[in-house]
Amino acid sequence: MLYVSTRGGGPAVTFSAALLAGLAPDGGLYVPARWPQLSVSDFDGCTSLAEVAGALIAPFAAGDPLADELADMTAEACAIPAPLVPVGRGAGYSVLELFHGPTAAFKDFGAQFLAACMTRLRPAGARPLEILVATSGDTGGAVAAAFHGRAGIRVGVLFPQGLVSPLQQQQLTCWGDNVQAFAVRGSFDDCQRLVKAAFVDPQLRQRFDRSSANSINLGRLLPQAAYHAATALAVWREQGVKPSFVIPSGNLGNALACIWARHVGLPIGDIVLAHNANRAVADYLDGKPWQPRRSIATLASAMDVGDPSNMERLQALFPALPDLQAAVTAQVVDDGAIRQRISADYAAYGAIWCPHTATAAEVMARMPAARKARGPWIIVATAHPAKFSEIVAPLIGRAVPVPESLARLYQRPSASRPLEPRLEALRAALIDGDPAPGNTP
Repeated sequence: MLYVSTRGGGPAVTFSAALLAGLAPDGGLYVPARWPQLSVSDFDGCTSLAEVAGALIAPFAAGDPLADELADMTAEACAIPAPLVPVGRGAGYSVLELFHGPTAAFKDFGAQFLAACMTRLRPAGARPLEILVATSGDTGGAVAAAFHGRAGIRVGVLFPQGLVSPLQQQQLTCWGDNVQAFAVRGSFDDCQRLVKAAFVDPQLRQRFDRSSANSINLGRLLPQAAYHAATALAVWREQGVKPSFVIPSGNLGNALACIWARHVGLPIGDIVLAHNANRAVADYLDGKPWQPRRSIATLASAMDVGDPSNMERLQALFPALPDLQAAVTAQVVDDGAIRQRISADYAAYGAIWCPHTATAAEVMARMPAARKARGPWIIVATAHPAKFSEIVAPLIGRAVPVPESLARLYQRPSASRPLEPRLEALRAALIDGDPAPGNTP
């Protein structure tokens, strides 16, 4: 299996090369040169998430040196529970809980898999590998946890200063060692722009090997496709119907993963994107010209993305707008509706949503009864509500229970480095943090 850029430049590369590069040389994102086609029978005997992930990712890694280690890598990444839980009598849908990993967010799955891959791909004596990740909240913590302490790999986490929750910031800044956090004086879009610029910067190219752990990296997307696939297979085997998903969406990685799973043959029905006030994707699907814009700060901060990178992959898969509109729909949920949904669903079902999951729950609440009846429907819970307790607790009138994994992280000391949103500032910070050219941290 080979991979090509969404922008059509550069040669086709292997699975491993795409993972290590993160971004294609022309600035595009890697996608399969040809799509594998799978059927439900290809997953016969696969009952665990790790087994489903192995069967799903195998054709994407065909012919690659990592193929022989795929079972071990998916076992490492998919040891996290991903239960499907009915919401409550009368709700009419279930919730896929993806917040049981070390940083209580769905991004733990992809980050753990990517770390397993990159650790195996680093030859002895190689130059330092600099992992750069822009985060609007959850990605950076998951990546930091996955790569922390791994020899020969350094991580630079860029987050928008003052625009993540206090508990998210603690997760981004509590690691030290080979993980450095940068508080960028700007938006998530500024962070993402800096990461992309660093990839094509000649001075940094001479100094480091580089890769990304954002959802622009193929290694993040495929494990996320796996939990959608495993959930859909479980429903199909039990009920003989295709489940549909409502997915909180920002940079579009999680939604794209579900779309990819369906595209290669998994039994998945409708896919609905739940956006906060950052409505570029929703407007485009409504027929307006594609217009990236500055991000807007909302309660669902991890989704505050005005120029989602994975839109390139969506448009590569569905070049004609009518085909994309047939493949996926989107709705916008403002902060007032997020607050109301958190309160209402706790009162009705005892459910405690983070603001991101609440966007999906609000979309479900708005869904016409006739469409809801064509279910089963699943909303995707992307983060534990304890990460946003300062928002959630006042709305439900009680403290939010904190999982043990988060409690441990909150006890660690934290540190970050302020950074102006300019490439030269990031370049200087990365070079300043390198002990010596060619040395590993």
